[in-house]
Amino acid sequence: MPAPPVTELTDRTREIFRLVVESYIDSGQPVGSKALAGDGGVDLSPASIRSVLAELEGLGLLAAPHTSAGRMPTETGLRLFVDGMMQVAKPTAQERAAIEKRLSGPGPIEQALEKASALLSDLSGAAGMVMVPTREPVLAQFNLVNLGQGKALAVLVGEDGAIENRVIELGDAVAPSLLEQASNYITAHLTGRTLHEVENAMRQDLASGRSQLDEASRDLVERGLAVWSEDASERPVLIVRGQANLLDEEMMGDLERVRSLLEDLENKHSIAELLERARRAEATRIFIGSENRLFALSGSSVIASPYRDREGKVIGVLGVIGPTRLNYARVVPMVDFTARSLGKLIG
Repeated sequence: MPAPPVTELTDRTREIFRLVVESYIDSGQPVGSKALAGDGGVDLSPASIRSVLAELEGLGLLAAPHTSAGRMPTETGLRLFVDGMMQVAKPTAQERAAIEKRLSGPGPIEQALEKASALLSDLSGAAGMVMVPTREPVLAQFNLVNLGQGKALAVLVGEDGAIENRVIELGDAVAPSLLEQASNYITAHLTGRTLHEVENAMRQDLASGRSQLDEASRDLVERGLAVWSEDASERPVLIVRGQANLLDEEMMGDLERVRSLLEDLENKHSIAELLERARRAEATRIFIGSENRLFALSGSSVIASPYRDREGKVIGVLGVIGPTRLNYARVVPMVDFTARSLGKLIG
């Protein structure tokens, strides 16, 4: 059932709905009429409040998990609250400084990503997730070194000075001159391109007959470059930290939901596919419960934001996964600021 516009709710109904949602997010427990009529609540009798709660339930915004229990927001209700009523609490100057300080420091990109994932977990009390940037190195030098016993070491040097090694199987004995010829061909003719561009240019060169390589050398060139294409598909695409935060008392009461959530978190490629939807967004995206197929069974929410390099190009996505009662008003701006801070560091 689609949620009615906020403007269609009366002031009284909207206020009671807001109090129910905020109380549920804070405690994780259904909210009853007596609690709403207490100190700091609504100036109405419990009977009048129960009438409004029943109205909100009829609209599909609230639900009663048990006959005698109070109400809690449905996923539809949470979406209405997030999109139309939530007052975002921006990070304070001290919080922003703490985030930037924790992310900064020398070290490889992977270390900054690890810090970002752990930081998001700490800030949200849930699990933090960071997609590894999909950047291809630009080729500066390529060498094939004979290791003997039918193997060679493929050494790739990027323009940024990074060096990566892979062992490839040669099969039959290969003369050192063939390894040298293949290495020189790649280095001399195909530098200054990404590996994807190298492969495309190489195939066009070989197919057109412009290459002077013989069949054995062509085979070495193709295998030497293919080893990185194969390896890229197996690299981790996601860093997740703080999974233990998800196992709170509410979740532990439903072991099937726990099992489903942990299985979902193991399927990092599927999570990465979900985060790709946030990659194309201009701002932070919020996926509540069954709005995303992956976490429909576990009833979890995802808050995700793209992070960009200094040129404004999206290079990855980071976010938080937790119960649907996440403190959206606090976590959303934290995720957004962390994304911008990470982008400045590694862009």
